[in-house]
Amino acid sequence: MTTIEKEWAERVRAAAAARTPLCLRGGGSKDFYGRTPVGEPFDLRANAGVVAHEPTELVVIVRGGTPLAELEAALAARGQYLPFEPPHFGAGATVAGCVAAGLSGPRRANMGAVRDFMLGVKLMDGRGEVMKFGGQVMKNVAGYDISRLVAGSLGTLGILLEVSLKVLPRPVAEATLRFELDEPTALRRVNEWGGQPLPVSASLWHGGALHLRLSGAEAAVRAAIERLGGEQLAPTDAAALWDGVCEHAAAPFVLGPGEVLWRVSLPSTAPALALPGRQVVEWGGALRWVVAEGDGASAHGARIRTRAAELGGHAAAFRGGDRGGEVFQPLSAPLASIHRRLKQAFDPAGIFNPGRLYPEF
Repeated sequence: MTTIEKEWAERVRAAAAARTPLCLRGGGSKDFYGRTPVGEPFDLRANAGVVAHEPTELVVIVRGGTPLAELEAALAARGQYLPFEPPHFGAGATVAGCVAAGLSGPRRANMGAVRDFMLGVKLMDGRGEVMKFGGQVMKNVAGYDISRLVAGSLGTLGILLEVSLKVLPRPVAEATLRFELDEPTALRRVNEWGGQPLPVSASLWHGGALHLRLSGAEAAVRAAIERLGGEQLAPTDAAALWDGVCEHAAAPFVLGPGEVLWRVSLPSTAPALALPGRQVVEWGGALRWVVAEGDGASAHGARIRTRAAELGGHAAAFRGGDRGGEVFQPLSAPLASIHRRLKQAFDPAGIFNPGRLYPEF
C-alpha cells in the first residue's frame, strides 16, 4: 500500500466500525447526478497522476484523483484519446468520477461506452482492503469482470484508486454534415446509415435539423461527404457543436425554473417519443433527451417513464428536480437483489455513498 492508501484504509475501517457514511468525492462536477450525496466528505483528489502510458499498446494506467483534463492532455500529446468522449460537466472532473458516473459522450453509440474500455481497476473496499481486478490487455479473462462493474456505480462499491483504460489514436479526419429533416425522417435516415459502411462517429437531431459527424481516414470521410450530401459545417462550428452537446452547454440542455432533464434510453429504431417539452436525439436514436417540468415523483415524470417502457426502454431524471426521490428507473425485484448483494459484498457496513443510486443501497 502507498502512504495515501494506508491513511485511507484507516479512515475507512474507522468509518465502518462507527457506521459513519462517507461521501466519496473528486472534483464534485457530477454532484447533480444520481440521488442527493450524503455522508462525511471524503476528498479523493490527492491520489493523482498517470502511472503508466504505453502508446504502442494503447493502454494507460492512471490514479483515480487525476484531473480528467490532465489525462486527456497527456493522451493528446501522443495523438491519442478516450474514444467514449466522457463529459466533464466542470473543470474539476476526475478520472475516478468519470468512471464512477459511467457517462459517455456523442461517440458512445459508434465507439462504445466507458465500461467497454475498462481493462482493470485497483479498488479499496468497505473493509479498507485493496484489491486488483482485470489487467492491461483487452483479452484478459481471469476472474470476475469487476472492472466493468464499477463503471456507473457512483462510488457505492469502493474507492477507485487506479484505473487501466484502453485508448485509441485520434481520427485523421473529421467532418460534420447538417440536414434539414423532421424527427421521423431523421430517425429513419440514421438507422439506414448505421447499417452501411460509413465512418459515422456521432449523430444529433434537434429542432428540425440532423447533424452527422464523420471520423476516420481522409478518403473515407471525403467519400461519405460526397455520398450523403448535406451542408458541411466549418471545423470551429462543428467542434463547438459537439462540445456543447457533450457538456450539456448547448441551449436545448439549459434548464429553466422547475425544469428537469430526462435521459431516455431506447432501441434506436423506436419512433418519436411524442411527449411535451424540448427534445434532443443522439446515438442514432438510442438516446433521447427530454426537457420538461416534473421530476420522478410527478405525474409527468411517470408519463415519461411509461412511454419509455412502451417503446422498450427506460428513463432517468438526469438533472434537476427532487434528487432525494426516485431518480433512476426503479429496479425489478431480481435486479434489486443483485444490487443489494453486491453492495453487501464490497461495502458490508454500507458506508460508501449510501443511497446515491437507490434509497435502499
